[in-house]
Amino acid sequence: MTIIQLEYAIALATYKSFVSAAEKSFVTQPTLSLQIQKLEEELGVKIFDRSKHPIDITAMGKVIIDQIRKTLEEFERIHELIQQQQNVISGTFKLAVIPTIAPSILPTLLEHYAINFPDIRLDVTEMETNRIITALRNNEIDAGLLSTPLEQKDIKEYPLYYEPFVAYLRSDDKLLKKRMIEPSDVELERIWMLNEGHCMRNQIIDLCSDQVQRLQAKRPFRYESSNVETLRRMVDKNGGLTILPEMATTEFDEDRIENVRYFVEPEPVREISLVTNDHFVHFSILQSMMDEILKLVPEKMRVQKKNRKVLRIQSARL
Repeated sequence: MTIIQLEYAIALATYKSFVSAAEKSFVTQPTLSLQIQKLEEELGVKIFDRSKHPIDITAMGKVIIDQIRKTLEEFERIHELIQQQQNVISGTFKLAVIPTIAPSILPTLLEHYAINFPDIRLDVTEMETNRIITALRNNEIDAGLLSTPLEQKDIKEYPLYYEPFVAYLRSDDKLLKKRMIEPSDVELERIWMLNEGHCMRNQIIDLCSDQVQRLQAKRPFRYESSNVETLRRMVDKNGGLTILPEMATTEFDEDRIENVRYFVEPEPVREISLVTNDHFVHFSILQSMMDEILKLVPEKMRVQKKNRKVLRIQSARL
């Protein structure tokens, strides 16, 4: 029995397909199949039912797979303990980031992290929230940077900061006469929003939950984007308004800053966290990532205050 065989077994249990498991393991299908067969022969039991499509795990196999996960977790912990004792942080760390965080955090984070932790290779991908959760469960990534709370029992959350939402309007909008605005001022019939699949869309709907049916109702066309910058440009050209995370405004010039309005208390915010699956063991790398991210965040966002409201990210149907 080898560690490689155990890893192949987990891959097959995850993807329920020899083809997919082999691709994810970067080996040929015959190689993976042979190693799984050798593992089953050594244990004297069938872990997988190959007669079913997709491949199923036998009753005994479920017990074995659970134990294999624990074994591999402890094996990974050995490397973590060695690094802690040697005060060395190294390895590969796969991070997924939701698109509404990436522009304001990633460019500087990657630059600083490469300087401060040269022995860690970061593999970073943009993903939407549901895809990050799936990737964590399939062990395709080590961590995700996204909005929480997710309320998923098998996902661990490490809150980092609380980012306010702001409204962005065109320079001739009547709402700019107000110093601060209320959620009731956000008319959904003239708002530009992210498309479905983005958790920030659901947070905005939570902010304006009493008028969901009015979403873009008065427009001659309906437009939804996957890009926050596109929404800002739509406001500049076509009027209306959009809701942005505050850090998306950090590079606005003075004219555009004049078009931004904050909300009255309780201030609507999104909780941003690093999340992992419950088998994660590389805590020294995770802590280094948390420290570097917090260096990029304004101090006022690092603590949740009583005068703030964390908006929900549950799926919203229109």
